Amino acid sequence: MREDRNPAPVVTQLVLVTPVLGDPTEFLPALSAALAAGPVAAVIARFEASDERTLVNRIKDIAPGVQAGGAALMVEGPVEAVVRGGADGIHLVYQPDALSEAVSRLAPQRMIGVAGLKSKDDAMAAGEAGADYVMFGEPAVSRHAEKNGVVPPFHAVVAPVWDHAEGPAVAVAKALALIAPGTAP
Repeated sequence: MREDRNPAPVVTQLVLVTPVLGDPTEFLPALSAALAAGPVAAVIARFEASDERTLVNRIKDIAPGVQAGGAALMVEGPVEAVVRGGADGIHLVYQPDALSEAVSRLAPQRMIGVAGLKSKDDAMAAGEAGADYVMFGEPAVSRHAEKNGVVPPFHAVVAPVWDHAEGPAVAVAKALALIAPGTAP
């Protein structure tokens, strides 16, 4: 049987990265507006350092809105807080021991993302260890959705969404129009 040599094109999906949040209550309207503007694959939530109970409560504050908006909530934080807070997964800076702990405690019920990778070897090691996604470096502003003919499966957006003069909904719609034409409402 002949294989299909023309697979469906990759459609880049949008990942939103929050600013570092204290109490997320004031941030929720902006997040809701961003999620309502078009399809968002995931939100990587970052929180100020706090005790575990406070972090769990902050995750619980943000999780329902993110998940109702159709996005996965990935949290930078300890494994136990991710579980108790109801997040869909954990977002780690690559460290083999931390990744191993996350995989043993979270997989396959929750997703595990790894960032801060500096080499293809690190990316392969993270993938082989059980990471669901890998990210070179940390999320940053990028003006290019495609580089050297390679379409990335995800495009992470940080400050341009939350700092946009016309608000997060307009910023998400513009980002989707740029990276995945035809997906913005």
